[in-house]
Amino acid sequence: MRKWSPLIVLSLAQFLMVLDQAVMNVAISQLVADFDTSVTTIQGVITLYALVMAALMITGGKIGDIVGRRRAFVIGLTIYATGSALTAASWNVGALVLGWSVLEGIGAALVLPALVALVSANYDGRDRVTAFGVIGGVAGVGIAAGPIVGGFFTTNLSWRWVFVGEVVLTVLVILTARLIGDAKASERRPSLDIGGSMLSATGLGLVVIAMLQASSWGWVAPKNSPIEPFGYALTPFVVLAGFGVLWSFRLWQDHRIATGRDPLVRLELLSVAPLRAGLGCFFSQNLILLGIFFTLPLYFQIVLGFDALETGIKMLPISIAMFLTSSSGPVLAARFGPKRVVQTGFVVLVIAAFWMLQSIEPSLEGASFAAALAVLGVSMGLVASQLGNVIQSSVGPDDRGEAGGLQYTAQQLGSAMGTALIGAIVASALVAAWVQNIEADPTFSSTLSNAVAIEVRAGASFVAADDVAAVVDDAVAAGGIDATAGAAVVEAYRSAQLDALKAGLLLAGFLAVVSLAFTRRLPGRAPSVPAAQLGDPLRVE
Repeated sequence: MRKWSPLIVLSLAQFLMVLDQAVMNVAISQLVADFDTSVTTIQGVITLYALVMAALMITGGKIGDIVGRRRAFVIGLTIYATGSALTAASWNVGALVLGWSVLEGIGAALVLPALVALVSANYDGRDRVTAFGVIGGVAGVGIAAGPIVGGFFTTNLSWRWVFVGEVVLTVLVILTARLIGDAKASERRPSLDIGGSMLSATGLGLVVIAMLQASSWGWVAPKNSPIEPFGYALTPFVVLAGFGVLWSFRLWQDHRIATGRDPLVRLELLSVAPLRAGLGCFFSQNLILLGIFFTLPLYFQIVLGFDALETGIKMLPISIAMFLTSSSGPVLAARFGPKRVVQTGFVVLVIAAFWMLQSIEPSLEGASFAAALAVLGVSMGLVASQLGNVIQSSVGPDDRGEAGGLQYTAQQLGSAMGTALIGAIVASALVAAWVQNIEADPTFSSTLSNAVAIEVRAGASFVAADDVAAVVDDAVAAGGIDATAGAAVVEAYRSAQLDALKAGLLLAGFLAVVSLAFTRRLPGRAPSVPAAQLGDPLRVE
């Protein structure tokens, strides 16, 4: 018990970090109603949470190097508990953003890099492989429990009670943190690169914000773009600005090193092939998983009218399959090696995505679709079970804080971009399909069809078909459209909703195929001993 008590405490912290996003995804419709806002706004809140973490993870890992990993772990948990308390009491969207997206995001950015470094510091050899397998399994538990816990409380009490429970559990972790052996401090305490922190956060933020707003601003042709540089939408220019800032961040890091000062992160870490491959796989996994975990609850609740608990139950096959598969990580790694396991995971993900496309139908009640969700969970579990140990074992003890920061930066950047990108694709596909359906309907004259299409492109959003019907009824009553054409608009919208979901799943399958490129430099055998020095990559088969 003494041997594994640190892992128990760290696993509870991991569970809390994963639970949060899963809870929010099934409470989307209730959050929209409670704060009298839109799906797009809640999408922004969810994305901002992941964005704050992605932007600050590298900084959080560096702070752990400066103040000590266990101390950073406890400080982060304290900030996280404060954010959870504010979230539970939030009275408007602004309070929700401050409590959940900002404070909890900052707390998690301190906790997670320290967590993986502490796992490595407390366990070696096969015990470390087992420990990271457990951490991966606990992540599966969080994903499994999140929709059910969030659904139960949202439906029967309030989503706010989940965050009250998080405060209690966080305090418990803080009180038991003394059971965790601290990571050995480096011989020289580094300094914090504040300029690098600002540049990295700004660059990442600009890229994700552009993805989030793309469905509103337009990808290239302007829609509701606040400004239209050279007649185009603002989106590509914000993306370009983000990459420009990130390039400045790289130059700044080189300058810090050249002048003998500590950089925020030593970018030469990325020359370690298994580390680089692991980061790419983490990014891809979370981009796909969180994109799907945003899109499916959106369809279940907004289109089918499910409450949060029904949504959680509907997504249970993903959660259970991911938990069971990720928990078997150590056995799979020893038998087949991380490379083959992760590659198999992405191949299975492609199968799952196209299986869902094949079995999809308006009510999503078929057993085939539920089986496809379970296969999706298996694929995610296979990937999640291997990558933590690969990354931490690819560097020496002094580099694990920075490696942890890079790991969770990749994960949360993937989460933010998955919610933003796949959400934007779904919204764009909804508009495109709706306009196509209207223009193809013989009920409309060409003049009326063009007029409706212009209005749809200007202000369409992912809302319930009943809400569209209510607007159409008002238009019919006012004499702006006849009843037959009004019914055709609503039917075109219902059909477009399903087409939009298919577009999101198709994109997920395509991204899974592309993700296979990241697996090429993963180690062929399970790593158990860290690289002796920077740039000494583990054997790749």
